[in-house]
Amino acid sequence: MDELEEIKKRKLEQLKKQYMSGGKDMDENLPDTPLKLTDADIEDNIKKYETIVIDCWAPWCGPCRMVHPIIEELAKEMHGKIVFGKLNVDENPMTSAKHQIMSIPTLLVFKNGNLVDRIVGARPKETLKERIEKF
Repeated sequence: MDELEEIKKRKLEQLKKQYMSGGKDMDENLPDTPLKLTDADIEDNIKKYETIVIDCWAPWCGPCRMVHPIIEELAKEMHGKIVFGKLNVDENPMTSAKHQIMSIPTLLVFKNGNLVDRIVGARPKETLKERIEKF
């Protein structure tokens, strides 16, 4: 029984630590692939993650298709630090209008719920990474 009590105690301490930090230090809970976002859930995700980069794209957009694999790679490389999301602007016009998306691809960078950067146009992976890493 002592071993079982010890395991319970450790688990309770772990849960307490996670609760007190708001879950922010639990990297394994952060996705390592881009989230599919919609008008309905984008605000919740902006609030949920400390730093989130949202790729505003459309399936018919050639430059968007060029950026897609770069976003996938960055999501894996920056796992635990930055969360990535994808928002189809054709299917989500409210968010597109709210953030005045006039050209795609557009990356919106949010830090602590605030828009801190906007990257318009297709860029090479290293350029995007350098620009995003500062957050």
